[in-house]
Amino acid sequence: MHERSSVGELAEQLRREIDRYSPGGKLPSSRALVERFRVSPVTVSRALAQLAAEGLVVTRPGAGAFRTQARTAAAPAGDTSWQEVALSADGAADLVPRSVDASGVLVSLAAPPPGVIEFNGGYLHPSLQPERAMAAALSRAGRRPGAWGRPPMEGLPELREWFARSIGGAVTAAEVLITAGGQSALTTALRALAPPGAPVLVESPTYPGMLAIARAAGLRPVPVPVDADGVRPELLADAFRATGAPAFVCQPLFQNPTGAVLAPGRRAEVLRIAREAGAFVVEDDFVRRLVHEDAGPLPRPLAADDPDGVVVHVSSLTKATSPSFRVSALAARGPVLERLRAIQVVDTFFVPRPLQEAALELVGSPAWPRHLRAVSAELKARRDAMTSALALHLPELALPHIPSGGYHLWPRLPDGTDESALTSAALRAGVALTPGRPYFSAEPPAAHVRLSFAAVAGTGEIAEGVRRLRAACDEVLR
Repeated sequence: MHERSSVGELAEQLRREIDRYSPGGKLPSSRALVERFRVSPVTVSRALAQLAAEGLVVTRPGAGAFRTQARTAAAPAGDTSWQEVALSADGAADLVPRSVDASGVLVSLAAPPPGVIEFNGGYLHPSLQPERAMAAALSRAGRRPGAWGRPPMEGLPELREWFARSIGGAVTAAEVLITAGGQSALTTALRALAPPGAPVLVESPTYPGMLAIARAAGLRPVPVPVDADGVRPELLADAFRATGAPAFVCQPLFQNPTGAVLAPGRRAEVLRIAREAGAFVVEDDFVRRLVHEDAGPLPRPLAADDPDGVVVHVSSLTKATSPSFRVSALAARGPVLERLRAIQVVDTFFVPRPLQEAALELVGSPAWPRHLRAVSAELKARRDAMTSALALHLPELALPHIPSGGYHLWPRLPDGTDESALTSAALRAGVALTPGRPYFSAEPPAAHVRLSFAAVAGTGEIAEGVRRLRAACDEVLR
């Protein structure tokens, strides 16, 4: 049994039995729990830690675990209704409401109920994560001289140099800032480039987390349609002329959710159009390290071909490692770099040094290229398994583009399909989907769903998930 499920099951069993012990009473020893439940000492330790975090037990080194003393009666609930006025009154004069809607992000972050197949996940399944390599890197990092001291505000020079080499072109370490994950980097970039109330151009469809960042900052996302070759330059130029937007946010490589790659002939056009508009391009290069085995050579980041500082580049290690390995980079050239740096310092000071040291240890180890090769092969196998299963069992879902990188597919639903109804029916059938509506900043041209093949256990789970989705479609589409 997987360690995580063993911990949860043991914690639940101990939770049910807690009333057997009087307040302050001692629970059985760890050795007794190991023998009774036939689990490892690590599982027992983690289960007891979980109960301690819930306030059900206290652990005393060398003495054991004890049931906590009886709690005093809870204080009467206060009246928080005054906050409705306080949180909304000041925003009455805002050009764009600075409301925070995290629903589009939570769809891919929330864990589905037990037994539900996770076609909505946004990260690698634990079996695909380099857990042993990350653990070894973190252990080595903790022993580095000065590892627990304060790092440079911009990040460790060696890590900045590694990201600069990864971007390529003339990008130097001096033009790189280390940030705490791609979401944080995008937040910093949009705050630096656009004042509240300003329009910002976005791909349509695009990543809901970026739309949430923009709206929370009081920005107005303006959609620019994407086709199989990426953003359409003529529409991008029209949007800049119509809005005067100071920035365009894009994902030129394996765009989320379409999987499109910006065509070679469009790359220079996008940079030229932005430069003539006096605007920035925020390049979210989020899955470069999740390329599929059959992809062939990848185009360079836009930032590598940008001598004029048009591009503010975001790249991250998170997607290729673990949701908790939140190390990323912001790269920019010119005066904007100082503004980005100032905003990051004010918001977060710096990324914890042990995590930066661990990132250096990981990417410098022989395990890193091995991991990337293994993930590349596995993602291709999973993509092929899902596309084949959809073609066989759900031919009514149109799949005009099959990406060669990333972790998901973007099927178009039959005209008139209710995305919400299908998502609900699928969850009842035991599979979690991501509806397409949150990916559009304006009215969507058609109904879609996003299907992730990276967050599941393997190709067998993909086949079962498509079978369950067939049952949901039979209920909704008939």
